[in-house]
Amino acid sequence: MAPATLVSEEPPPHLYGETPKADSVRTLPLSLESGDNLVNFRTKQEQKRQEWKDAYDETGRVWTHENGEALHPDWISRRFSRLVELSGLPPVRLHDLRHLAATLSLLAGTDIKVVQEKLGHSSRQITSDTYTSVLPEMMRAEAESVMAVVPREIPFTVSTPMEIPAEAWQGDVAVFFAHGARQSADTWAVGAQPHPDADLLGMITMAGRGQDDAANAAVKWVRDHCAANDLELVRVENFNDRYPEEQRTSFSLTRFTIARSKSPALDAWSLPTGLPPAAIRTARRGPSRRRKTRESTSVH
Repeated sequence: MAPATLVSEEPPPHLYGETPKADSVRTLPLSLESGDNLVNFRTKQEQKRQEWKDAYDETGRVWTHENGEALHPDWISRRFSRLVELSGLPPVRLHDLRHLAATLSLLAGTDIKVVQEKLGHSSRQITSDTYTSVLPEMMRAEAESVMAVVPREIPFTVSTPMEIPAEAWQGDVAVFFAHGARQSADTWAVGAQPHPDADLLGMITMAGRGQDDAANAAVKWVRDHCAANDLELVRVENFNDRYPEEQRTSFSLTRFTIARSKSPALDAWSLPTGLPPAAIRTARRGPSRRRKTRESTSVH
């Protein structure tokens, strides 16, 4: 038989508040994680509805006690304050979470107009005035983002000179990948391979902040090799977005198409599509270090 009363040390909650004004009603997007949490809570809520049967209070609220009664704001605030106290945090109000969410959103690069709409501020100026402490950090982030799109020459060290064997060529054209892997906080290794299971064509190491730096160093490396061996760099393709979001801080991938000088047109030539294993699975591993002695078409 379903219980008839709630057992709680807090005063019993009661319905609170009036219907919001029409101009205060907003539709807010939710992250996938938040959506999943709501679905899970709705499932548990439905289970409680079945347990309480006719005693369940159909308030129509999303967040309720197990018998369906609405949560009173004062009750929520007291519970939140108790959680803050037990966590050893400095005094934090429940309303401060709204400011925290807005601050994190701005620091993540969200346009201030979007944050304004989300908060329900009547003007962009109100949002800007409220979050002036965030503006210096936003300006620094903007400056970094501008520099990120400007190609830079990244110094690197050649660990293994590049050699392109005869079997890597299809006629006068060769295609290979430069696969970068983070070795430590700011150190990357970039290896060249025609396909994931092939021997290494060469390797460089470099200091960089992310996958774009690794890709830029790879471009410079291949361009230097082409210039020294009478080869033409025909095409460079950045495949960094092929990695899952959580791997992009640790891997980079660039595909190069090179040709012997005075080679015929490439119209009928098909590009390989194989990607290094790390681009299609979550295991983190650096470029293969295997090498074999083989005939090479270039001299280093």
